[in-house]
Amino acid sequence: MITVHHLNNSRSQRVLWMLEELGVPYEIQRYERDPKTMLAPESLKKVHPLGKSPVITDGDLTVAESGAIIEYLAHTYGKDTMLPPSGNQAWLDYTYWLHYAEGSLMPPLVMRLVFEKVKTSPMPFFIKPVAKGISDKTNQMFIGPMIKTHLDFIESHLAENTWFLGDNLSGADIQMSFPLEASVARGIVGDSRPHITAWVEQVHARPAYRRALEKGGDYEFA
Repeated sequence: MITVHHLNNSRSQRVLWMLEELGVPYEIQRYERDPKTMLAPESLKKVHPLGKSPVITDGDLTVAESGAIIEYLAHTYGKDTMLPPSGNQAWLDYTYWLHYAEGSLMPPLVMRLVFEKVKTSPMPFFIKPVAKGISDKTNQMFIGPMIKTHLDFIESHLAENTWFLGDNLSGADIQMSFPLEASVARGIVGDSRPHITAWVEQVHARPAYRRALEKGGDYEFA
């Protein structure tokens, strides 16, 4: 039996979605973020030394990192549904999007979030204008243009494809769900990228996604 070590409002929600799509039995071990720091509890370190989610255990195996988990589940349980045959263009595209989600798209989104948090963090009143100015300038000159480039790239791809590999859902879509949900929920996508918005709505409409949401609990990006 697979156990998903599930942290609320985290990337582990997409692991639940993948398992629901595969129809693989699993159980959930729940963990809650610290309400002040929003960090995972120390108890997660008993499962993996970094103490982060998602992590799954499958028998004697422990698998961490979203991409590695999706890759493991696809190879082990979903070769006929979530994983294209190796060696062709679809497999290369699958591998690309699987790594692109966290390797290219998430870093500028995280940087944007961090700099936005800086503006609202406690600090002496005379420092606030300086911090706000640095944050706004960094987002305007560096982070914002980087995010725009990525979202325009994704928008053009989804304008020609129902899913990231064409007509069929794959593990690549599962991996891409978290950053695109976050981008839509935070208003970053905007009205000028209707295909990304439609893709996220398409994800949310899937019965397997809705089952995963019911089992996983509160999820702010949904």
